[in-house]
Amino acid sequence: PAGQRRFLVCTGGGPGIMEAANRGASEARGRNVGLTISLPHEEAANAHVTRELAFHFHYFFMRKFWLAYMAKAMIVFPGGYGTLDELFEILTLVQTKRMTKRMPIVLFGTEYWQEVINFDALVRHGTIDAADVDLVYRTDSVDDAYEWLIRQLAEEALGKPGAML
Repeated sequence: PAGQRRFLVCTGGGPGIMEAANRGASEARGRNVGLTISLPHEEAANAHVTRELAFHFHYFFMRKFWLAYMAKAMIVFPGGYGTLDELFEILTLVQTKRMTKRMPIVLFGTEYWQEVINFDALVRHGTIDAADVDLVYRTDSVDDAYEWLIRQLAEEALGKPGAML
């Protein structure tokens, strides 16, 4: 029933991990969103995006706006410039408190993220506060990420500390 579907999976609508997320939601009979962007190599949403929830953007800033506006949490897997752009956009909005909601952020793949972003160096150089390192939760475990996100969403998005979704 519609009243029981509080959260949807939303991805960039592309291949790889995004397709896996859309497929998982689809196989669980959940509706899911794909926010694709005009790129030279990837223009169509993957086959698992709910068709009426497939949105195609020309401008990156509009795509990021809708991603940030609708999202309740963000799970980021290793990726390139686009992934880093979206991650840092959200981190900046969270850090500067320009979002009215809290945004739990999971970085999946600790070895990758430790190598690509040296948060400790940013603190050491004084470009971020030590507390800013805790704006992201890093893990390699699906179960750990799931439990952390459920706890965060129950407390923040639903306002029910200790509740299960």
